[in-house]
Amino acid sequence: MRTPFIAANWKMHKTVGETEDFIRQFLPLVKGVKDVEILVAPTYTSLAAASKLLQGTNVKLGAQNLFWEDKGAYTGEISAPMLVDIGCSHVIIGHSERRQYFGETEETVNKRISAARKAGLEVIFCVGEVIEQREAGQTNEVLSGQLSGGLKGHDLQGITIAYEPVWAIGTGKTATPEMANETQTFIRNWLKGQYGSDADGVRIQYGGSVKPDNVKDLMAQPEIDGALVGGASLQADSFSKLVLYNG
Repeated sequence: MRTPFIAANWKMHKTVGETEDFIRQFLPLVKGVKDVEILVAPTYTSLAAASKLLQGTNVKLGAQNLFWEDKGAYTGEISAPMLVDIGCSHVIIGHSERRQYFGETEETVNKRISAARKAGLEVIFCVGEVIEQREAGQTNEVLSGQLSGGLKGHDLQGITIAYEPVWAIGTGKTATPEMANETQTFIRNWLKGQYGSDADGVRIQYGGSVKPDNVKDLMAQPEIDGALVGGASLQADSFSKLVLYNG
């Protein structure tokens, strides 16, 4: 049985003070939750403050990206050992916004996954198609390329897949639960084809305008094991409702 995994990706939101306020409001709302894994991924500047407040709680800390070298002359970058040192257990890699705005490729995603796993960080590996690819019937082809490129040379230990149809991120549009499940079934079958029974334990999250009013229907689908949440994770009350979707 795969434990549901609800993760907050705050993107470029929240100062240190706003992060601290959120966590102080959020923790009492999810205290005692054991049947759902919970993670927040603040901005780099808020990681230290978040780490301090989350110690000893049931909420894990993740980063939104990393660089593939441990150290060196890479101005503006953050390494996997730095994230471990500050208290992160997870890192998001390959988000569509990183691909769209910052030139991420399957090769650089793969290198980032290598660096993360080497340092002991668990990975939320994002895949997804744009609307033109969906309408052209290319979704499975696109996902196959992203999965094979990102996972090349890796096993599935410490990997969560986040399926995020790019056309549903921050747009208010959401794939229907059935549509999301169909695509995530394809991902599961692709993983099984490459990794056999090891694929059974991999969690596949859905991301793309997940909200309190649609999370229960999404989570009822057999291949949706959680959610990677953007806008609806920015308020403690809203995000707690996603975590407590079955409560």
